[in-house]
Amino acid sequence: MAVPARARRTARRSRRFELRATALYFGLLAVILALVGAVARTVAAAAMHRPAWALALALTGVGAVMAGGRGKRRISAARIARRSAKALDEATQTAVEALDAASPGPAFGLVPAPVGASSGCLGTEPTVLFPEAMPEAMPEALPETMPETPADPVEIAYEALDPYEFEEAVAELCRRDGCLDVDVVGGAGDLGADVVGRTPDGRSVVIQCKRYCDGNRVGSQDLQRFGGTCFTVHGADVAVVVTTSDFTAPALEYAEQCGIVCVDGPQLRSWQEGTGPRPWQAQTSAA
Repeated sequence: MAVPARARRTARRSRRFELRATALYFGLLAVILALVGAVARTVAAAAMHRPAWALALALTGVGAVMAGGRGKRRISAARIARRSAKALDEATQTAVEALDAASPGPAFGLVPAPVGASSGCLGTEPTVLFPEAMPEAMPEALPETMPETPADPVEIAYEALDPYEFEEAVAELCRRDGCLDVDVVGGAGDLGADVVGRTPDGRSVVIQCKRYCDGNRVGSQDLQRFGGTCFTVHGADVAVVVTTSDFTAPALEYAEQCGIVCVDGPQLRSWQEGTGPRPWQAQTSAA
């Protein structure tokens, strides 16, 4: 006699792990545990303040359980736990489905790449386009080269230079402002000329440089020695004396009589910064 084969029970399919569902599950479980803990703390507090009421309530509850359990199926703690877990799992799945239905779609699209794209494929590869990268939202192309801003003039401490460096610095100012054929000729036998050149309008300029300290001013004797050679020997159209210090009153008076331009320390800084006139411009204004 053939024994009928017992039907095999189908293996329960394992549910795929989902991070969001698991997180919601444990979140709901934590809420339930928190509520149970709150109820337990409330009962404990009531028992401490009203022990007689708590004892009577406990006896009433035990009696009700014992009376209700007669003739009925024995209550199983494991069965209650399984039912609670099943209900909690169903609530978690319902919450996940509600979130999926309410969440908006992705903020980007997939469009086919143009033929001959840099990837080497034949235009079948999708290209991700974000909203900020759309052609209509792209700003206008910037110019290849930005216009250069003029650099601020560098302040030079002329008092810290030696006499030869001071002559070179004054010559460089002349070149910067458009003078031509500028040369430093100061030294032994220069006959009062340290820097020579031609102004932008073609006049001959001869400059004597006096790097003095603040307390040492250029006197009238210095101006007289320079005035005796700048016009007759060097043929200057513009004769200039530049100093880091100042001039005495007699020196300024002699310079005005002979037509010599005097540039003191503050005027030199204004010339260097571009806020004051050039020496050859100052002579034209005085004339």
